[in-house]
Amino acid sequence: MVSEAWYNLYCSRKKREELTLANHKSALKRVGITAKKNLRNRMITSQVKTAVKSFDAAIASEDKAAIESSYVNAVSTVDKAAAKGVIHKNAANRKKSQLAVKLAAK
Repeated sequence: MVSEAWYNLYCSRKKREELTLANHKSALKRVGITAKKNLRNRMITSQVKTAVKSFDAAIASEDKAAIESSYVNAVSTVDKAAAKGVIHKNAANRKKSQLAVKLAAK
């Protein structure tokens, strides 16, 4: 899920102390939590972008089966991102609508 190097870098208390200006134990803890959440959010956002790009590539190839499967995958990925709070539900609905418009055009 999250690369081992990033996890070790941000989750090690000693590394957080070296890399941040935080002076209190609770502030150091928040730095680690924020870093982990940031990594998770970037990973999920990247998955959404990749799914949408694969849908666009499938549309360009004009293969019906590939278009359908990549559409389902993209919508599922967007829904999961919205459920986890990475993107706003209205943004997810807008993205799904844009995908549906592209699907209907083909």
